[in-house]
Order: sequence, then C-alpha cells, then structure tokens
Amino acid sequence: MTTADTATTATAAGRVWFVTGASRGLGHAFARAALERGDRVVAAARSTASLDELAAEHEGRVLALPLDVTDRAGVFAVVARAVEHFGGLDVVVNNAGILSSGMIEEFTEAEARAQMEVNFFGALWVGQAVLPHLRARRSGHIVQISSIAALGGFPSTGMYSASKFALEGLSEALAMEAAPFGVKVSIVQPGGYWTDLYTSMTSTTPNDAYAPLRAALEKQWAEGSVDSEPRLAAEAVMKLVDSDDPPLRLLLGSMVYDLAFDISRRRMDTWARWEQVSRAAEKAVPAPTTG
Repeated sequence: MTTADTATTATAAGRVWFVTGASRGLGHAFARAALERGDRVVAAARSTASLDELAAEHEGRVLALPLDVTDRAGVFAVVARAVEHFGGLDVVVNNAGILSSGMIEEFTEAEARAQMEVNFFGALWVGQAVLPHLRARRSGHIVQISSIAALGGFPSTGMYSASKFALEGLSEALAMEAAPFGVKVSIVQPGGYWTDLYTSMTSTTPNDAYAPLRAALEKQWAEGSVDSEPRLAAEAVMKLVDSDDPPLRLLLGSMVYDLAFDISRRRMDTWARWEQVSRAAEKAVPAPTTG
C-alpha cells in the first residue's frame, strides 16, 4: 500500500489554499479541485476576471486577489490580506510561471531576467511571505510547481530549465530549513498538460544559424507531444497534500517518470566511467599557512 493510500484525509476539510497563477491552466485546476473538496482558496493571479465564475460557484470560499509575483512588496501585502481574511494558510502552491523559448545565445538580458523574475524570484518572494505564518502555526505544506524541464536542459528551453533548476535547488534547502517547524515542502514535476503555457510563451529573435535545429525540434514535437487534462495533475496534488509523509519530489505523467529514470541512469553511467578522474581530484592536505 502506498503512502498516498494510507494518508489521513480527516484534516483535509477546511484547509486554506494559496494558489498563484490561479486564473488559468494548472493553477485554476488546483483551485477548483480544492474547492470541490470543501476547502477555501486564495486565488492569486495577474488578472482575476476569469475567477469570477469560480467565486460565484463557491460563494464565501474564494478570495480572488490580483498579484504580480515579481513585486516582492506586493506579494507580502497579498499574503497578509489572505491570512487576515481566512485566519491562516495551510497549503501554498507556487504555480505562477512563464515560458520563454529560444536558444541560449539569442536571449537578451531583459528576456533572461524576465524568465527568472517570474519562475524563480516569484516563488522565492511567496515562500518568504508565507513562512512566518506557517512557522507560527507549526504546520503547512508548500508545493512548488516545477517542470519536466528541471530534469535536464533541452534545446530552445534552456532558460526555462535554468529557472526551474534554480527553483528546485532553493526548494531542497527550504525543505530542510522548514522541517523543524512542521512545514512540508514538495516539488512537483509535471509533463505536458493542455494549458496555455505554450500559446502564451514569448520567443527570442531567431538566429539563422539555429534554423536546422529548430526544424528538427518542430518535427520532434509534432510527432511526440503527450499532453493531458489539468484535472489529472490536480488529482495528483490532492493526494500529495493528503499524505502524512509527502515526498520531496513528485513526477506527474508516465513520460516524465520514464525520462527521469533515463536521465538519472545516463548520469550515473557517466559518473562511473569518469570515477578514476573524479577520485584522483581529492586528497586531504593540511590547511595552507598564511603570512
């Protein structure tokens, strides 16, 4: 029997969720799934117009708040308002994110910084804002929505991967720092879902030198795209937060699951082939003298 099967769900009723990027895609699916369980949701997004229907369906249990996660002061203000409104937070889902497509050489400084501002710094500001409240209650669960792109770098999504790699490094440290206070942290690595991430993505100005690679990638994506309904991701996240012992990482989708193992095996094979060089690079010596 899995951890999710043995999870205690009695405490699920009445949870308060804080979900960023809740107006669409996975964020909207997470918010809806939580509400359908009887929980309350702070739905934060740049534009809250699309949340009106959700709020009407679940009167009194939705607090829709406009939020730009790149605005640190704004994040702290919105979190404070959310805590004041519902009396506390239980589950925080860092879902807001953008995708900038392009070869590494093509990115301008502004384009590279914009990718990091939303996907990395946005999650950092939310984490810093909610932690004092979660620590005070000595409970809570922070769910970081990462990506298949954090499993490895891929052509044309390198900057996106960089933002998610950074998020995961931060989250691993955060999990250890928050654990003594009873606060859990999980990294969710989804594969493809039918959201508007790709239709709303920005792209760099193409460099003609990469035209053959772009053509090959387009052919590969056309033949091998696997996308699912966001509802399935939401169901997985509900099981995650219900678990008494949630994992640090959760893969979503068979394709991501298989890819994670494939990448890990290839890395281990490489490390093994270069073991002699790696070990030879270490030899303890006394601290060098100074002066």
